[in-house]
Amino acid sequence: MTEAARLKSTVYVGGLDQGVTTQTLAEAFIPFGEIVDISLPKPEAPSSTDRHRGFGYVEFELPQDAKEAIDNMDQSELYGRVIKVAAAKPQKDSNEGLGSKTAIWEQEGYLAKHAVSDEDRIAAEQARMMATSRQSKDPMQGLEELDVAGPKLQ
Repeated sequence: MTEAARLKSTVYVGGLDQGVTTQTLAEAFIPFGEIVDISLPKPEAPSSTDRHRGFGYVEFELPQDAKEAIDNMDQSELYGRVIKVAAAKPQKDSNEGLGSKTAIWEQEGYLAKHAVSDEDRIAAEQARMMATSRQSKDPMQGLEELDVAGPKLQ
């Protein structure tokens, strides 16, 4: 099965109670179709007393089974908690986005999304030069005719 087809057959289940196990998820989702895999990601801290991170993934054999599970189980109750069931999204690359170890401007998609054309760069430079030339004038210039502060009396 290709990665894209596998992703279409997988649902995200969030808001899980710590008492929920893979067996619990299997029993809750088996009415919607053949289950291929269930995963409950463990906490990153090894000293944590939590069994899982409060969410999991259920992979079905067929994409329509996953859609059926989303339609029927989203906002339902499991172990006294309302759960969120949605289509699983692809996992982000650890070298992409916030929290990566690579500078954002060095990432592959950044330049394509935020690239500035030479024409825009030249226009910005000209605007900057115009602004600095205006600032170099004496701010008191043109005030010689004013001999009294305040509004002109008529």
